[in-house]
Amino acid sequence: MAKEIDQEFVEFIIKSIVEHPDDVKVNRTIDERGVLLTVDVHPEDMGQVIGRQGSTAKAIRTLLRIIGVKSDARLNLKINEPEGGRGPAPRREEQVSPVAPSAPAEEQKPVEDVVDELKL
Repeated sequence: MAKEIDQEFVEFIIKSIVEHPDDVKVNRTIDERGVLLTVDVHPEDMGQVIGRQGSTAKAIRTLLRIIGVKSDARLNLKINEPEGGRGPAPRREEQVSPVAPSAPAEEQKPVEDVVDELKL
């Protein structure tokens, strides 16, 4: 099966951003819902393909949508999680900077006693 332009495009983009371009595989399947491009990458490259908060994957999908409009096809992108993938990143607790232990509070004295101690 000859590679279609959408498949070549996704393969080119992803190979350009990963550390292991030889491990990138893009499969193209057609069904009643349109064209599905399934991407497999090296486990270490998953973060680069997804991007922070999914921004890279979203950008690739947006570009695919443009190609789909021009070719009158519905294109979908699926990024397979590789074997041995880390799964979702654990949520980090908000970092609270340590506070130096405070000295015990002094006993509160009436203002008159404090003034008398000053011996003015």
